[in-house]
Amino acid sequence: MNSPVGAKLGDVYVLPATPQTTQWGWFDNAQPPVLKLRSGDRVAMETLMAAANQILPGVSIEDITKMRLAHPGRGPHTITGPIYIEEAEPGDTLKIHIERIVPRSYGANWNFPGELGLGQFPDRFPAGQVRYFYFDLKRATIQFAPGITVPLRPFPGVLGVARAEPGRYSTVPPGPFGGNMDVREMIEGTTVYLPVFVEGALLWSGDSHAAQGNGEINLTAIETAFNELRLHVEVIKRKALAWPRIETPTHWITVGYDHDLNKALEILKSETKAFLAETQDMAPEQVDEWMATRFDCRIAEVVNQVKGVFCAIPKHGVKPARGIRPLKETARYFVTSASSPDLQTAMNEAAFAMIEQIAQRKGLSKIDAYSLASLTMDSRLGDIAESKKSVHCLVPKNLWTS
Repeated sequence: MNSPVGAKLGDVYVLPATPQTTQWGWFDNAQPPVLKLRSGDRVAMETLMAAANQILPGVSIEDITKMRLAHPGRGPHTITGPIYIEEAEPGDTLKIHIERIVPRSYGANWNFPGELGLGQFPDRFPAGQVRYFYFDLKRATIQFAPGITVPLRPFPGVLGVARAEPGRYSTVPPGPFGGNMDVREMIEGTTVYLPVFVEGALLWSGDSHAAQGNGEINLTAIETAFNELRLHVEVIKRKALAWPRIETPTHWITVGYDHDLNKALEILKSETKAFLAETQDMAPEQVDEWMATRFDCRIAEVVNQVKGVFCAIPKHGVKPARGIRPLKETARYFVTSASSPDLQTAMNEAAFAMIEQIAQRKGLSKIDAYSLASLTMDSRLGDIAESKKSVHCLVPKNLWTS
């Protein structure tokens, strides 16, 4: 191991983000760890903005595009790590409790020019755009535009361990190792469970977000950096998971990821069935019905090559879910929905209808509506049968403050 940079201060290890402790856009299980922890230790990590901290207020979309094109094969994310956890071995589970998140005071959202083929709708948005935001940390809000306020809800877009396979891998696609999962429920106070594939696990984080909508449809959230991401890390011995799981104070969350959104849904069904068989002795044939009627299942992201869905399962008091999958506008939400045997088609139709609706109703340009939906839209799964899948997109009306 190289000389470590992190140091223990009181009962917390502190890991600053430096050229020595960060990588731009790749994971590698041969990367020497920058810090060693034991199960039960806490670490306060610092993270950087994208592209090795080069995407900062004032940098143009043209320069951001040049950075992306100049580094093919790697992701845009700057990740801090890896951290070696001494007791962790393949077949174990890493339990990571997110204790504290302190973001920087600014961030950015951008979509690339359409010819790059990135984002959910590159063909409909040929022009690129970048928007920078200053955060009101006291009020936990971001002014998207005059009269439009977005709640600050920071979480790590990337939280992952090393995969078993040797070599360098882009940070863009998520997988069983976690990584770029973009599950916006991973806020302060939640716990993430990741399967361990190599000795020491090797833990990274980056792609720090201040706010994100389900789908992250224009490719980015409000991309920021964290002055502090404090994690409590434990090893659960001889507990093998196939895919990550997430625990909130009120729910368990299962996930599914695949290049094909329909296959991601099938993985989610299998993971949900496995979890419920372990914890509630639920018959497998009940699970699909409960996912469609009682649990809260949503789309995590559709723009990271590998697409993701997740399902929130209440810890207590499961009842028929009413009102969470509306078909038309409500007092609190703008609403669009679509159905298709293909989940990606349903998501495309519902999401673009939302862009058009808020652009027309609120006088936004379509590219600004694309950006706002990427930061705030909620994309919920309804029907999940093979013959019919439905997506319900919601945008809160209370974003508009005047």
